[in-house]
Amino acid sequence: MTRQNVNPAGMAPPSGYSYAVKKSGTPVFISGQVALDGDGKLIGAGDAAAQTEQVFCNLRTVVEACGGSMADIVKITIFVTDAAYRPAVAAARQKYFADGHYPASTYLVVSGLAVPQLLVEIEAVAMID
Repeated sequence: MTRQNVNPAGMAPPSGYSYAVKKSGTPVFISGQVALDGDGKLIGAGDAAAQTEQVFCNLRTVVEACGGSMADIVKITIFVTDAAYRPAVAAARQKYFADGHYPASTYLVVSGLAVPQLLVEIEAVAMID
């Protein structure tokens, strides 16, 4: 089965996500990625856009290490510590899912993440053939 984004008629048009994604393959559950580089250094202290860029970069690195690509990601859950970060997250999401095949997505505003300096965390599910 090829990837199929499902956006039913009668629903509000989605912006930056799909209502559902159907794809065959083996599910890969990717832990929440944060804005730490390969040395464990925080990237973008106090900067949601810079942190989100690093988070998506890390997400891409993990899915590729599993033998997949960003196109194989069918679901993401985004955690932010402030609703004001939504434009920065949306811009990065558009960049990393440039083909327009957006995953299903949940966006949550939480009171904090594991480390106080972290502003954004994203976990994902991929279906890799």
